[in-house]
Amino acid sequence: MPHHERGAAVAEFVLVMTLLVPLVLGIAQVALVMHVRTTATAAASEGARAAAPIDAAPSAAVERTRQIIVDSLDDRYASDISAGYTIVDGIETTQVVVRGEVPALGLFGPSVGFEATGHAVRALEPEVGG
Repeated sequence: MPHHERGAAVAEFVLVMTLLVPLVLGIAQVALVMHVRTTATAAASEGARAAAPIDAAPSAAVERTRQIIVDSLDDRYASDISAGYTIVDGIETTQVVVRGEVPALGLFGPSVGFEATGHAVRALEPEVGG
């Protein structure tokens, strides 16, 4: 190795790491946001199914969704959950919406907002007569 290249490996390592570390952290952040959003969507869908039977109320959907999110993620993601009935393509459904924020740096820092929605076909009383 020529004498004038001594210590170049340290400088190259620092230059490569200044590019590589933010890239890896960015990928980890996207994975965290996608995980939270996907889990919230699954919980919202399951909550909507809980309020789909004839005798169920939207509060059952909120409670089931909250329980799944708390068990799977954390309490902070279960603070803004709403449920109700809506019409989708002419069919009455139960809808659950979960809104929240994921810290941009994993545990702290500015937040990235998300919204997850779940639907389930609502069971209705059969019409009597004819």
